Amino acid sequence: ELGPQAALPNWPSRRCIVRAQYEEARGNPDGALALLDEAERLHFRTPMPNIRPIPALKAALWARQGRLAEAGDWARRSGLSAEDELNFLREYEYLTLARVIIAQYRQNPVLHSIEEPLQLLERLLQDAEAGGRTGSAIEILIQQALACEAMGNTERALAPLERALALAEPEGYVRTFADEGAPMKRLLEEAAAGGIRPAYARQLLAAYGSAEPKGVRAEPRTPAPKLSEAEALSSRELEILQLIAQGLSNQQISERLFLALSTVKGHNRNIFDKLGVRRRTEAVALARELGLIG
Repeated sequence: ELGPQAALPNWPSRRCIVRAQYEEARGNPDGALALLDEAERLHFRTPMPNIRPIPALKAALWARQGRLAEAGDWARRSGLSAEDELNFLREYEYLTLARVIIAQYRQNPVLHSIEEPLQLLERLLQDAEAGGRTGSAIEILIQQALACEAMGNTERALAPLERALALAEPEGYVRTFADEGAPMKRLLEEAAAGGIRPAYARQLLAAYGSAEPKGVRAEPRTPAPKLSEAEALSSRELEILQLIAQGLSNQQISERLFLALSTVKGHNRNIFDKLGVRRRTEAVALARELGLIG
């Protein structure tokens, strides 16, 4: 209602962008994309720089949806490279480029490298921190965490996630985390179980609700294996798995059982291999399903 009174040429386009964010938060990414298309049609170029171009907003949404053909086309058309000299005005576009490469790696780790976006994200983070851009730093740290999660390295992923949570909690961020879908949900579950900002992590998990957003492709679940006698977990592995289920970190398990940290990590790898999983939360859920732990 107030927009026309402001007499700003771009208010109809900006309104569509905000409505698109609302639709994505409601679990309607297709509606969000339609609104971004409309925003692009209504966009009025002004002398002021646009630090979040609409094509990059669409590419980020495509990447979150798993529509990597469209996201990859944007990346190629953008002319951006992970080795470019960074420019603050294009920070969001470089962040989107990293997001697209991470999504491509998640889909096919043989054809794509994860080190390229990790190096780009580290450079972006240093630049954002030097410029005091806390909001940018939170988004970059989230992508660093998701890149490590895509590698199957949850422990490494929790370090940038913890930093992101520490910066975001005082400001009440929610959608910046929740819009990242299932991979971020798994990391937040790990954070809550491991005592990393547990109250805030649980608040963010509550934003996911019970239903999968429309248009988001769910990751297929590996069928639960039937363990043979040869594959059965040892008594020590069951003991460690029980402690993982209680939310203890590797360091805490090491101290509880008087084992070297490297030994605990080795047991974790054996547990994951035998259960056919990649993450602590998956191991606990599957072990309970198989009746291995209470």
